[in-house]
Amino acid sequence: MANSLHIPLPVAVARPRGAHRFEAFSPKLARRVMFYRRPLLDQWLLLETNPKVIAFCERPGYVVVNGSRRLADFWVRYFGHQELVILIYSELDILSAASPRVCEDNELPIRFFAPAELAAARVWLDNWQQMLPYLVTSIGLVPLKLAATIVHFLKQAKRLLDIEREFSSTDPALVRATLFGLLHDGRVSSCELQTQPLSLLTPFVAAEETL
Repeated sequence: MANSLHIPLPVAVARPRGAHRFEAFSPKLARRVMFYRRPLLDQWLLLETNPKVIAFCERPGYVVVNGSRRLADFWVRYFGHQELVILIYSELDILSAASPRVCEDNELPIRFFAPAELAAARVWLDNWQQMLPYLVTSIGLVPLKLAATIVHFLKQAKRLLDIEREFSSTDPALVRATLFGLLHDGRVSSCELQTQPLSLLTPFVAAEETL
């Protein structure tokens, strides 16, 4: 795939007949993203909310797998490496993922992503569908001092209820936007969001590297 060492631009594709159109705003990319399949929207959300992902691009270009040319679903850059992601939709994709013979012209490794992996992340995805709008609507409004103060407060795990009480003099929406932004950046963590719906009892704690 050409230009793989730089952030590519999405390949323009025609809307498949009868397909739904899903649009969202990516804080990580500072632009809108658009998809015609719900699994692609879910995969984007996993990349968007993974602090290890530095950058990504949907529909970055074409690759050849087992002799067939197809459009990669995502290009992803992590700390230290890059990869292409292809979601599995059909039996042919399953066979390709089981024994991929990738064309040597493809400059990056390809990771096949199975539907079961998206299903396993369902709670996390549902939680971020609630949290991400706070980030989008508060872009440019979060004070750096508030973020630093919240990180300091979370040296020990605190429930969302406790956090909002501690910062009750600040707009609750801004407190949540700051907290969720810290989670988005990897400065705060909450393992419970992987298995339980977001609530006032959800605990958050500062990541070790921020302490």
